[in-house]
Amino acid sequence: MSYTPELVAELEILALFNLGSSQEGLKVHQTAAPTAIAAARRLYEKDLIDQPDGGYLTSLGRDAAEHAQGLLTILTTSKEAA
Repeated sequence: MSYTPELVAELEILALFNLGSSQEGLKVHQTAAPTAIAAARRLYEKDLIDQPDGGYLTSLGRDAAEHAQGLLTILTTSKEAA
């Protein structure tokens, strides 16, 4: 399995969520990039967010966002900082 542009777009949306607050959602406006709009819709269809244009993370979505953000942190942290 490889990372497709669609999966990367979904990961980018998941990375935008503030995991420090369950009361803070996300809104993907109709003026956003078409790839972001489509990614949000796919995340909704996968039951990771509660609205087709963002909203709040579901329980499964929170797990996915935690993993996505953790992976991003690991991959972008330099060896010297570790």
